Amino acid sequence: MTQRFVITSGEPAGIGPDLVLQLAQRDWPMELVVLADQTLLTQRAKILGLNISFKTYHANLPAEPSQKNQITLQHIPTNAPVQAGKLNPDNANYVITMLKMAIQGCLKGEFAAMVTGPVHKGVINESGLPFTGHTELLAEESQTKQVVMMLATPGLRVALVTTHLPLLEVPKAITQTLLTDVLTITHQALTQQFGIENPRILVAGLNPHAGEDGHMGCEEIEVITPVLETLSTQMNLSGPLPADTLFTPNYLKQADAVLAMYHDQGLPVLKHVGFGNAVNITLGLPFVRTSVDHGTALELAGTGKADDRSFCYAIDVASEMTQSSSKEFKN
Repeated sequence: MTQRFVITSGEPAGIGPDLVLQLAQRDWPMELVVLADQTLLTQRAKILGLNISFKTYHANLPAEPSQKNQITLQHIPTNAPVQAGKLNPDNANYVITMLKMAIQGCLKGEFAAMVTGPVHKGVINESGLPFTGHTELLAEESQTKQVVMMLATPGLRVALVTTHLPLLEVPKAITQTLLTDVLTITHQALTQQFGIENPRILVAGLNPHAGEDGHMGCEEIEVITPVLETLSTQMNLSGPLPADTLFTPNYLKQADAVLAMYHDQGLPVLKHVGFGNAVNITLGLPFVRTSVDHGTALELAGTGKADDRSFCYAIDVASEMTQSSSKEFKN
């Protein structure tokens, strides 16, 4: 059977609409259902010189592979006219509506996976809607107690214990319970959704030099090491390791994933290695969700210079994960 993926087009003033139009420049083995404003896509296609036709999405019809130069569309109107590169808080609710519709479709089994375009957190919050990020909204809407943010590029996967927190709040947020849950979810995803038998996870310390035996912080001694010792009979774990040496070839060649303690401990390395060819994955959800690894790039909207490699990779990874999950379910 042909799988059906839902694609959210992201911030309307950014490159999300451009990328959706670029995705339609090729055939896909699955059906990609795009959530967007048809007028917006038509206008952006004209600016970019692309000839695109639209097919109205009907949930009751069998999924068919997406064909070149055609977009299967679930039309959602913007609240205000869109100008490429110009943020408008009036359209923040349009973005949130898209995301919630996609989530509900996945929860109902209507879609096999959800692939999201870039959003702009600032303009959403400016509109008066509280929004921390995709990861947090996905957890809330799906009523999932704990999710894990992972970024991946060929040869490297980095999961995070904490996500969008100020550095001051990170140490107190990392508890034995949280770390246990994050490691359990990550290990389960690597085995069931990535098809890796006995995955090895490298765990970073929180402090420089992984705390230097307590001289640079006690989180490694009091929180991280006890959890790793408890889980060592169930998982292949190494750590806590100094983050400045963990991301070196000798360590990484033996690892299936790295667990970083906070956002900017792990993601700068991954984005240096694979920016533009990386994917953001939310682990722990009752469905597969992947996303691009970049922002809205307002300055590129409508210029034809947007790079769709990350979006294509996000779709490819979602396909691999859904296929691995299906095999696991059958077994």
